[in-house]
Amino acid sequence: MDEQGKQLIIEGSDTGSIKISDDVVKIIAGIAAMEVEGVSAMSGGIADGIVEKLGRKNLSRGVKAEVGEKDSKIEISVIIEYGKPIKEVASRIQARIKEAVESMTGLKVVEVNVNVQGVSFAKEIQEE
Repeated sequence: MDEQGKQLIIEGSDTGSIKISDDVVKIIAGIAAMEVEGVSAMSGGIADGIVEKLGRKNLSRGVKAEVGEKDSKIEISVIIEYGKPIKEVASRIQARIKEAVESMTGLKVVEVNVNVQGVSFAKEIQEE
């Protein structure tokens, strides 16, 4: 892995090599999490109290990725909709991120940690 450029370099054939930025893995994970029913928003984490509503502004907000040569670990912070079963939503987030990252990058996802930072109420979302 090229530490300076934060890129995974996959040795290619005679045609060259493929470079995948850590940011690409974060964006894939963020989009995958947004697709899961029950996810209200992405969160920047406890230290960064700002919550990013689902949108296209920063698709990697609240996502951390450690990308190695053949595998990756991902951590994501989310806000769950009130009334949704947190454990089930978090499990679906893990499965969706693993599927998306593995199918798009070829990396093996060894760990997906989901941090539930809060619960949102439908009335709050509509007002904002």
